[in-house]
This record gives sequence, C-alpha cells and structure tokens, in this order.
Amino acid sequence: MKHKISAALAAGAASAAAAALALGAPPSAEAIPPADAAPPSGPCALRGIQDNVAESAATPAGYAPSHGTVRALTLFIDFPDAPATLTPSARFAEFFPAAADFFHASSYHRLVYRATPLLKWIRMSRPFAAYGIGRGADFDPASDTGYHALSREIVRAVEGSVDLRAYDVVNILATPNAGPPADRTVLSVTFSGGDMGLRTANGTPFRNATFIWSRQAGKNAFRVLNHENAHSFGLPDLYHTDGRSAAPLVGHWDPMDEDWGPSNDFLGWHKWKLGWLAAGQVHCAPPRGTPAEHTLTPISTPGGTKIVVIPTGAHTALVAEARVRGPLDPTVCRPGILLYRVATDVPSGHGPLRIVDATPHSGGCFTGDKYVDRELTDATFRPGATYADRRSGAAVTVLAENRDGTYRIRVTPARA
Repeated sequence: MKHKISAALAAGAASAAAAALALGAPPSAEAIPPADAAPPSGPCALRGIQDNVAESAATPAGYAPSHGTVRALTLFIDFPDAPATLTPSARFAEFFPAAADFFHASSYHRLVYRATPLLKWIRMSRPFAAYGIGRGADFDPASDTGYHALSREIVRAVEGSVDLRAYDVVNILATPNAGPPADRTVLSVTFSGGDMGLRTANGTPFRNATFIWSRQAGKNAFRVLNHENAHSFGLPDLYHTDGRSAAPLVGHWDPMDEDWGPSNDFLGWHKWKLGWLAAGQVHCAPPRGTPAEHTLTPISTPGGTKIVVIPTGAHTALVAEARVRGPLDPTVCRPGILLYRVATDVPSGHGPLRIVDATPHSGGCFTGDKYVDRELTDATFRPGATYADRRSGAAVTVLAENRDGTYRIRVTPARA
C-alpha cells in the first residue's frame, strides 16, 4: 500500500493566469443546487479534535471552504538537477479537469472547483536533495530546509504576479523527475489549517498548500490531488500513517484511505462534514430511542437519505449508508449497506474511521485491479443480515433492497 503524509498545523503573470482560466475551467454544469446543504448540526454532529484534520463534524476556521466555489491556484516547480521535461500545460492536464470533475460529481454539484494555473516552471535555487524533502519533512520556519524553505522561494517568485488572497488552496506540482517515483515512496503532502509562519509581502498567510510529487500509479492517478485537497477541507488520513504493515481500515471505500487505482467515492460521513448533504439527508438515531426503519438512497445517486448516524458515545458513532456500483464507485462488487465506526477524538492516521466487515477473512470479491486491497471489497451487509455492536447495543438490520435501488434498514439506537 502506498502512503501519503499530510500535516495540519495549529498553528503567473496576469496574462498567463487569464489564458489559463480556460484550462482550469470547472465542469460545464456549473449550477450549484439551492443552498439546502449546511455544516453538520444536531445531536449526531459529534465534537472532537479541533486543532487538526479529524472526523469531528465541524471543521474549524482556517481550512478551505468545501462547498460553493473553491478557487485553486496551481504552480509548477522544478530544480537545477531535475529540470522539467514537459510543459506546465502537460503537467496541469494530468490533473485537470479530471480532479475538478471528480469533486463536482461527488459533491452532487455543490462544489465548483476553479483551478487557475500559472503556466511557467518556477526554478528552485538549490538541487532537490538540498531541501531535505522526504517522508515526514516538516514546515519549520526556523529551518533552512524542508517545506518552509521551499515555500518561501515559491512565494517570493510569484509575488507581483499572483495575489494569494484570491485563492482558497494552492497546488504546487513538482516536475515528475524530482525525487523518488511514487511506487517507491509517496511524498505528496498537504499543510492545512492554521497559520504556518509564512506570509506574502501584503500579509497574506500561505496555507492550505498541497505539494504533488512524481506520478501516482494505476487508473485515475489524478485523485492524489483530490485526497490532498480534502485535507485542506478538514478530512483526515484513514490509513495508518506510522508505516506499519497492517490490513486497511477503510480500503477502497474512500479516497482518504486508498486514492490510487480505480475511482472511489467519499463516504457519506465525509460528504456531510464537507457540506454536500442537506439536513434532511442525514437521519440521527439518538440514544434511548426506539427501533426505527429508514430508507437509504445509494451514495452514487443524488437525492434521498444518505446516512443514518447512531451515536455510541460522546465522540463515537456507527454510521450506515448504501453503496452500489456507479461512475465513482466501479469497484463495488457486493452492493449493500456499508457500516463503519467513527471516532472524532482519534487523530488522523490512527484509525478515526473503520469499516465493519460483513465477511471477515473472505479475501474480498473485487479482482479487477491490482491497486485495490481486496479484503474489504465485500464488507457490505446484504438483506437479512444484522450487525449488533456489543459494547453500545446499537444494531442495524438490512430489511430489503427495494426495486428502485434504495435499501430499507431497521436501526436500534445505542443503550443510554
């Protein structure tokens, strides 16, 4: 499994930019649905970590907006010992408009992503190795190496040409021949959230910055940028970031775990956190309630109820959603109800979200791509199955798959 490191700290010429607007234009269907979606609220909007990316329902100030229009600046860097061998336009085309289209579709058109590139290579002053960029490289203002040193050069190079106040996120695409190939180690990283100690001459903070290195493997390699930008929206890593060799916790059910190989859509909890769901699309099963039935529309289909959230503690919940094969979910080989546990007080990269496997140790059902971890591909629960959480008493029974493609479930809330 390839890994990425993401950190959230508490703490072109005008003519080129104008010409690039056509390249970075969002999908043709730009209309955003009525403003019926909103940040999570109510008893199921669990609180948790607020100084980092996390599964907490609310995302603190300092992160990029995740619905409406998101303005992204794209810059290109190369090095004296790794000069670019392709044009900025060709490097840009590896990610756009595909990454923007992905956000547009996954958000049910609630996110319009405008990517504006400055179409020139910015040459760094030192060889790649001199910056000490490796896995875990930090953003230390006191260091003459690392991402702060790299970013300081980038900011100085574009001042006078670009006003960072006009953008929500900054994407830095390095020439692919700088650093190790992605199949050896993935260096791509995002620094998101608070002030990182670097400002432009006019006082604009440099933050919510994504660095993309090398090239991801397999189909839809552009999605490394969707994964990294989602950190700027507040989402955590769902894989183990400590380098351990362990079974995936989420697998191909969300790009915050696996973002290589075939496409995979975001989980419903993430869509709620990002403001892509209306209040009526989220059903909350508060403690001490009585069992109730719910009808879930698959995540891949706009409209309808998307998730049922069952709180199991002050910072934990069991979540149910329907997943079937769709344009963003081609790996779904066992349609049904996906269950997962959310822990809003668990840090990014330490298992803040875990899939409940309906068929443990089965080996999975998807065999179409070597970049997909198979074990969890058949994790969904089919009609007639019941899952009961022993600790909390919460339970979900899949009652039926309806003719219109929706699923009917019965939910038993957690014990008081």
